[in-house]
Amino acid sequence: MEEGSGILKEGFLVKKGHVVHNWKARWFVLLQDRLLYYKVVGGKKESSPKGRIILDGCTMTCPCLEYNRPLVIKLKTKTNTEYFLDFCSREERDAWALDITGAIHAGNPVQVQQLHRMKNSFKLPSNISLNHIVDKMHDSSSGIKLTPNTEQGSTYKESFTGSVLVDWLISNSFAASRLEAVTLASVLVDENFIKPVGARSVEAMRNGDLTEQFLDDSTALYTFAENYKKRTTSKENIHLNIIELSGTILKQGFLIKQGHKRKNWKVRRFVLRADPAFLHYYDPTKEDNRPVGGFSLRGCLVSALEDNGVPTGVKGNVQGNLFKIITKNDIHYFIQASSKAERASWIEAIKQLT
Repeated sequence: MEEGSGILKEGFLVKKGHVVHNWKARWFVLLQDRLLYYKVVGGKKESSPKGRIILDGCTMTCPCLEYNRPLVIKLKTKTNTEYFLDFCSREERDAWALDITGAIHAGNPVQVQQLHRMKNSFKLPSNISLNHIVDKMHDSSSGIKLTPNTEQGSTYKESFTGSVLVDWLISNSFAASRLEAVTLASVLVDENFIKPVGARSVEAMRNGDLTEQFLDDSTALYTFAENYKKRTTSKENIHLNIIELSGTILKQGFLIKQGHKRKNWKVRRFVLRADPAFLHYYDPTKEDNRPVGGFSLRGCLVSALEDNGVPTGVKGNVQGNLFKIITKNDIHYFIQASSKAERASWIEAIKQLT
C-alpha cells in the first residue's frame, strides 16, 4: 500500500483520461508528495492505485478553462504530463487546490504561509481598459458563456454566475487572485458594464461596499448591462423541471448510487435543494448539466444501513457507509458515502427536508 498513514485528503474527483479522452470518476488520495487515484468497481475502491501524480515540481492552473467545465484544475508535472481534474463545486475545488498546492510547496514553509494569507491591496492598474475586458468577455469562443439560470421561480435567459466571472478573470490574467477578481468585477458593476439579476446579487449591490458588491458565488446571477432581460413567471406555470431546480442548494457532493435496473454502482454528483425539497443526481462524466434523475423529498424516509454484511436489495462488493432513501412512492435508493461522517451529514441534511 502506498497510502500509509500520511493521507492529507481523499474523495471522488473526475479525471480526464490520457488514452481515451473521456471523463471518469476516480477515488483520489492526497499524500505529502503524490496524488494517487483508484478505480471503483462494484461499489468498492480497488486495492492498488490505477495511477499516481508526483507532486514535486508540479504546477497548477486553477481555474482551467480549456474545457466546457467550469470547475476544472490542471496539474502539470515536471515531465510535462498534464492532468485535468473536475470537481462538484467551487468550494470543493478551491479546498483541494489549496491542499494540493500546500503539498507541492511542503518543503517551503514561507510559501505555505503565503497560501493562507489574504491581501486586500488590489488596485486597478492604469493600463487595464475596462472596455477591453468587456470586449474579451463578449468573445464568442473564449468569452463568458451566457446560459439560462433560474432563481426563486424567475428565469434569466442570458446570464452567468459570479463564480464563473471570477474564474474567467483569473484565467485570462486580468486578476491574480479571487479577491482581486471580485474587486475588478465590482468595478464592472459600478461602471454599468454588467448588472446583477436575481435577489442575491441585487441585494449585495444595494448593501455592499465596493469589495462586497459582487458575489463570488455559484448562485449569484449577473448579465451584461445591454442584455438585461428577465422573464418572470409564476411557479404554477413553470415546467416541472424548472420548479424542481429552482430551490436553494443546501448541499452537494459525489456519492455512489446503485442503479435500479442493472444494480451496478456509479459515482453521481448529488445536489440537495430546499423550497422545494428535491434531491437530484448528475452524471459527472458528462458535460451536460442536466440531472439524470431526482425525486421529491416530501414524505421520504432516510436511514443508515449497517456495515456488517450486505443488506437486502444491495448488490456488489460494497465498501460500506451505506444509507437508504425510500420515497413516498416506495422507490428505494441505495447510496454509499465515502465515510461515516459524510453519511451522517447527508442523512441529517435530508431529514431536515422530509
